[in-house]
Amino acid sequence: MAVSGFEGFEKRLELHFSGDDPVIGMGGLRQLDFESIEEVLNAVQCTVVSAVGNQYFDSYVLSESSLFVYPTKIIIKTCGTTQLLKSILPLIQFSCEMGFVISECRYTRGNFIFPKAQPFPHTNFKDEIFYLQEQLPIHLCYKKASVMPSKFISHSWHVFTACDKFYDPFEISIIPNELFTIEICMTELDRVLARKFFKHPTMAANEMTEITGISDINPNALICDFMFDPCGYSMNGIDGDRYSTIHVTPEDGFSYASYECVGSIYDDPNDIMNILKKVVQVFRPGTMSISTTSTSNEVWTRIVKAVEPLGMKCRSCTMDDFPAVGSVVFQTFTSCRK
Repeated sequence: MAVSGFEGFEKRLELHFSGDDPVIGMGGLRQLDFESIEEVLNAVQCTVVSAVGNQYFDSYVLSESSLFVYPTKIIIKTCGTTQLLKSILPLIQFSCEMGFVISECRYTRGNFIFPKAQPFPHTNFKDEIFYLQEQLPIHLCYKKASVMPSKFISHSWHVFTACDKFYDPFEISIIPNELFTIEICMTELDRVLARKFFKHPTMAANEMTEITGISDINPNALICDFMFDPCGYSMNGIDGDRYSTIHVTPEDGFSYASYECVGSIYDDPNDIMNILKKVVQVFRPGTMSISTTSTSNEVWTRIVKAVEPLGMKCRSCTMDDFPAVGSVVFQTFTSCRK
């Protein structure tokens, strides 16, 4: 718990691994036992509160955000004063014992609302970069770190990537990775809508999912949800091999919500536009940032078209290229009512 309130802005870590095909075929990193997962989370200082999986990956709702385990990829996202980067060493050690070698690391986060409450190594971005470089093996030699600015002090995007191969941006554009990731950070939530995320004595988590409109964002997703006492909400959505996740800190004065999903550049363009519209309608934020990680320019260009008709004005747009990742586009919006 931060000094003045709960820190909603998450830290996000994505690790990719390579290994023998037979191991991957047997589930790969999904074979990691629960005791090992608990050991990783103990280092981060959070716990599992709910879990669900399918044939593609395992999804865990945490006391502070989410964890997703795929055969060759792990995504862990935590809020509050968790020490996310302390998960790197045990994850590398456990994966090595299973015959895997780390091949790529991605770390992203926004601006903390209460930065002075963050423990090391999250005290500032320089400390985080230093810690990452110390924890990662030397074969991840292609690295880049950047702070992507906006017109608002409250919203900037911190990105660090490291990989074991050189990726020519031109070659990536010719043979793109079909998947993209969208990370949305929202502050100054509509007060009436935020009140829906306060727990009532007889309410179940799935009821909160329904009455807030979250269940309509992707009706095809299997939702694993959890509500906190006295307020707050988290959910992971599973739709085939794709995940989505939402986390809400509704307290007035430092209200915050995040939405993250993965999609394909070959999807119907209207799919992601409809999702973005529904997310804005659920929370009606005063300020919102959207980070799009993709090897294609088609995704981020749709975002303005999706949200501006809902009263959100695009105030800034920044782009940068990162090894193995492709392009990261960081856009900020404010409500026209501000």
